[in-house]
Amino acid sequence: MGATPQPHNIEAGPVVFTNKAHCRDCYRCLRVCPVKAIRMKDGQAYVDDDRCIGCGTCIRECPQSAKTYRHDLGRAVRILEGDDPVAVSLAPSFAAAFKRPAAVPAALRKLGFMHVAETAVGASHAAKATVDYLEQKPDSCGNLCGACPAVVKFIESYRPDAAGRLVPVASPMVMHARHIKRTLGEGWKVIFIGPCVAKKKEAERGEYAGLIDCVLTFEELDEWFEREKINLDEMPDDAFDEQPGKDARLFPIEGGEAKTAQMPTDYTDGKMVIVSGIDNLQAALDATSPEARVIEPLFCPQGCINGPAFGREDNLFDRKEKILAYSRENPGTGESAPHPDDSSTDMKTEAVSTKQYSDTEIEAVLARTGKADPADRLNCGACGYNSCWEKAIAVLEGMAEEEMCIPRMRRLAEQRSDRITETSPNGILMVSKDLKILSMNPAFRKMFFCTDGVLGKPISYLMDADPFEKLAARQSGPITQTVEHKRYHRLCHQVLYRLEEENQIVGIFVDITESWMTRSRLDHLRSELALQARALLEHQEETSRQMARLLGENAAQGQQLLEKLTQLAGEPTTGDESWEPSTQK
Repeated sequence: MGATPQPHNIEAGPVVFTNKAHCRDCYRCLRVCPVKAIRMKDGQAYVDDDRCIGCGTCIRECPQSAKTYRHDLGRAVRILEGDDPVAVSLAPSFAAAFKRPAAVPAALRKLGFMHVAETAVGASHAAKATVDYLEQKPDSCGNLCGACPAVVKFIESYRPDAAGRLVPVASPMVMHARHIKRTLGEGWKVIFIGPCVAKKKEAERGEYAGLIDCVLTFEELDEWFEREKINLDEMPDDAFDEQPGKDARLFPIEGGEAKTAQMPTDYTDGKMVIVSGIDNLQAALDATSPEARVIEPLFCPQGCINGPAFGREDNLFDRKEKILAYSRENPGTGESAPHPDDSSTDMKTEAVSTKQYSDTEIEAVLARTGKADPADRLNCGACGYNSCWEKAIAVLEGMAEEEMCIPRMRRLAEQRSDRITETSPNGILMVSKDLKILSMNPAFRKMFFCTDGVLGKPISYLMDADPFEKLAARQSGPITQTVEHKRYHRLCHQVLYRLEEENQIVGIFVDITESWMTRSRLDHLRSELALQARALLEHQEETSRQMARLLGENAAQGQQLLEKLTQLAGEPTTGDESWEPSTQK
């Protein structure tokens, strides 16, 4: 069947975790988590694996599908590709998870499983071992059946006071895996498939090392069928390799274990208590009557048919009817009893450790979040915690953030909004549907020289009501205009609009008086400068003309003088042209 696989380690990271890309800061997972194993940081919800019991409630309830579980399909494929033979243990709730239950064995064989059996075989063994244990303690009361791994983990970690009441019998998955290893050989690999996420955690318990090699969900099996192009409608009906004991196929519904064990099922006598869901489980642990000898607890409401990885969206009661119908058609005939050494399990107390905080420390957190006054502690549960006190402890533990209080954040937002309105440099006015003044901010009061004495008066008391009337009559949408309020020597750019839900009108007034006056002064200055420039230019032109005239006159006079000097220098002397002084002898 291929190369020998590498040594298999079933532990491969947290079972339940958050897809951060989908998380939307809604606190839904925290509200529904029965053990508050959700750590909030920077608005993101993280699963604390040390606190998580793997119940999958957050997966089922997250509206954004941000919570998911570890998918092990790749591991299962590698196991089947190895040299060792592989058996599958299929949870009995499969009858409600697949359209044609009778075709599922053939489909599993096509995937490569050499031994195809129902976990109901192990359920028969677990039920028989539970009856044997109870018979040894006929006077004991309040015994807790331990078939549900989420219940066991919850009690061990969060209700250690009840751990001693757990019947020390392994779950059907474990019992069946032991049965397969014993009857087929230790060399066989075992893959369990069911609707439960907690089974992945259960398989990782140290005492079960090497027993269950992989745990898949029905969703993963659907994906596997799709990947291999296996269509159940095209597969023939086929039988499982083993048959469970009578009524063992009822195990996944409320009361199924008691029915399988052939215990009295007249629940009105108070000796048998059937509970499902965390709230009912808590109540049963806290207030079980001494008359109740056995408690059959299932963590998921309505039982395993409501497992978080069931893979179908149909009605729970439709699923239950399918389980009942399949059990009637296939009542089971096997009578195999559990091996003497195969039924036990170690129920251990491993309570989640939490630090104790003083009232002073808790009160300090409450004070920082605006809840110093007990009257402000609404205990609304919006943050996910049952009380403000519990949430304050979570803050100290690093599991919660102070900002998670939704009423407080709303109050802060309103205060910020009020602060913005009060400090805005723009005037803000609120008018009722009948155009009465409801409120105004300080900037508006300053602009229009008014006090709170105008509250309740018509808007016409302060200004022209025409645009407000148009809005009130729905004759116009938002109105944007620039208006000169001469009474107040103001020029305002104003925006008026309707608040439809409140049936009110809002006005925002931007005082542009100063900018308008500045612009007017600038326009006047520009005009004056233009006039001055024009006058200067004309003066320069006149000066130029005068200078040109003067220069022309001076040039003419110089020309005349030059001509005279030239004439004077060029005329001959009267008499001889050459004259010498006479010589006396």
